[in-house]
Amino acid sequence: MFAPIFAVCAADAGVTALLGTSPTRLYPFGEAPQDTVNPYAVWQMITGSPENYLAGRPDVDDFTLQVDAYAPTGSQVRAIAAAIRDAIELQAYIIRWGGESRDPQTKTYRYSFDVDWLVPR
Repeated sequence: MFAPIFAVCAADAGVTALLGTSPTRLYPFGEAPQDTVNPYAVWQMITGSPENYLAGRPDVDDFTLQVDAYAPTGSQVRAIAAAIRDAIELQAYIIRWGGESRDPQTKTYRYSFDVDWLVPR
């Protein structure tokens, strides 16, 4: 009932080179610890549904996730987004590039994109 984004990204050398290991700084939305070390990324489920059939139980769940990367520089945040994209692209589909922004108070850069993930049961 969950997309395996953390497991896939934590197993990818490109992602862990940027987001570390023990911990890998990729968190479910709202669970990043206070004062998390930059850079990091979060994800949240936007929507999801089972692939329902008239004759039988669903065998696949479909999830749409939003991924947000944060870093002190624009080039770092773009590198993180590209690493996550490369890690998950063979198992999921990027469906939206959400844009870039910079927080006026913290000066932290953000890159956002959405992912569709079909997860066999």
